[in-house]
Amino acid sequence: MASALGRLVRLVPGNTVTACRTAVCSSSGAMLPKPRKTPFGLIRIALIVVPFLYVGTQISKNFAALLEEHDIFVPEDDDDDD
Repeated sequence: MASALGRLVRLVPGNTVTACRTAVCSSSGAMLPKPRKTPFGLIRIALIVVPFLYVGTQISKNFAALLEEHDIFVPEDDDDDD
């Protein structure tokens, strides 16, 4: 098994290239500057989250009314008069 590993090592060419990710370093190997950060304030997050929560709530209400109208799911009134 050691001889097979030795043959495999000999098959690898002598010119080794250092691996470099293009997002971190340039083709010459130099480190790239830090990317610009876009600040996400609470206002930007709220402008995305609130409308989608509202739309999801409306869809859920309409679907629950549809289920109740067709007697597929009708919640039972529990009497907690004990």
